[in-house]
This record gives sequence, C-alpha cells and structure tokens, in this order.
Amino acid sequence: MKNFKSRRMLIFIGRIIMTVLGAFITAYGLESVLIPNQVSDGGITGVSIVGSKMFDIKLGYLIAVLNLPFIWLGYKQIGAKFSALSIVGIFSLAIFTSIMHHIPTIIEGDSLLVTIVGGVIIGTGMGLALRNGGALDGIDMFAVLLSRKLPFGTSDFILFLNIFVFILVSTVFGFEGAMLSAIAYFIASKVIHLIEEGLSGSKTFTIITKSPQPIIEEIREELGRTCIYNEVLGGYTDKAFTQVTCVINRLEEQKLKEIVSDKDPHAFIAIYDVSDVKKGEFIKQDLQRHQQ
Repeated sequence: MKNFKSRRMLIFIGRIIMTVLGAFITAYGLESVLIPNQVSDGGITGVSIVGSKMFDIKLGYLIAVLNLPFIWLGYKQIGAKFSALSIVGIFSLAIFTSIMHHIPTIIEGDSLLVTIVGGVIIGTGMGLALRNGGALDGIDMFAVLLSRKLPFGTSDFILFLNIFVFILVSTVFGFEGAMLSAIAYFIASKVIHLIEEGLSGSKTFTIITKSPQPIIEEIREELGRTCIYNEVLGGYTDKAFTQVTCVINRLEEQKLKEIVSDKDPHAFIAIYDVSDVKKGEFIKQDLQRHQQ
C-alpha cells in the first residue's frame, strides 16, 4: 500500500511538471508570436489579452483573476485533482506571460506563418496540460457545465462562447486581427486534439462474422494481437453471429482488413479511433513467438 501511494504521488508530481511545462510553452507562443503581431487566443486568455490592451493591466494578473471562478467551477464539476492541476497551470501561465512580456518576437509580418506557428505552439502547451489532467483556460469548464444543463454538446458551446470572444478581440485588434485569432485558435484546437489523442493512432475493429475462429487465429499469427468475442443476434434477420473486437495501431489497419476479407468476405466491419490503450491482453505480442 505504501509503494502504491508513493507511485501515485510520483505520477501526480510528474503531471504537475508537465502542466507547468505546458504553461511555459503556451506563454512563449503568446508573447513571442501572437500578441506582438496583434493576434489573440480564444477563451478566457483571449478576454485577458483584450483587457490588458484596453486597460493597460498586466496580462498575467488578468489571466489569474478571470480564471478564478472557473477554477472553482472545475472543482465542483470535475474534482479536486483537476482543480489543483488547473490552478498550477493557470497561475504558471500568468507568471510566465509576465516574465516573457519583453522577449524578442520570433516571427513578424507574415500573417499566415504567425497564425500557424502561434497556433501550433499554444496548442502544444495547452494539449500537454489537458493530457496530464489540468487546464490552462476556464472556458472549457464553463462549456462542460452548460452542456450538462442544456441540450447541446460541449464543443458547440466552446464555439459559441468563442464567437463572442473574437468579436471582443476585433474591438482591439480590428477585424483582420480577430480573423487571424480565430484561425490560430482553430489550429491550436487541432494540435490539442492530436496531443490528447496521442500519435499512435490506435483503432478498434468490431467485426460481425459467421467465421470467427479463422479470423481470430490469423490476427494472432499475422499481427500478434489478441481479440475478444461474443455471440450476437441480427436485429433484422434474428440470425446468430459472432462479434469480434480487436485493438491495433494504424499501421496494421490495412493488413487486418485483408485478413477479414480473406477469411469472411461477407463480414461487417466497424472501425473506431482510440485515444489511448493501457496494458492488458490487447498489448501486441512478439510475432516470432507465435510463429515458432
């Protein structure tokens, strides 16, 4: 039990370090790329940037203060660990933006390059924080709460709320600045998704077939993967089938399709993206061991 608690503590410390690193990267993207080129971020950070420009208040102060209600919301809706990591991330972002306020701008003038590089940098930082259980911006927490109260998805509310943020941005950076900010935010959101989902590109195959054993054996021999299966009934025909489920990486996708097509050309296949895979029997086995 003591070793288990020590391991959990080390994992939590590691998450804190990665969240701080994410805040550092995000602050660098804001202060060295976006803000000097009159481009903002979305969310509470975007509102903070506008407030900083309009009222001549340090950006770090506004990021810390404006996010406080959302940190409490995160604590009530998601939990203490998420709230603690978000506090670390948001206050680290506030400190780093203050420290980096006068660092040299690494890109100037080229609007397309500014939005791409800035979006990638801040997306990387925010993605690191989210992947490790925290957040650097409170608007996502607010969107989660609204989605629970109203019949719309979280992503719908994030988009809706950011429309108002970019309208606000246009009052300081103009229409062009608001459009560039929206593009940078879009790029950042895609990078965040990539980091959260991981680079492995794991996929789940669900196969409905009348010939499960040849498929399962071939998957084991050719890919070194195991499967699970269970009996199912067709809703229209009421006939019995077997549902086979297997998790693979994206490089094995075409090979698995060939295996299924060869063993049962009439099999039904559904493919799903998988964000993460943790141990268990789905771990890939050594092919040489199976072929001996």
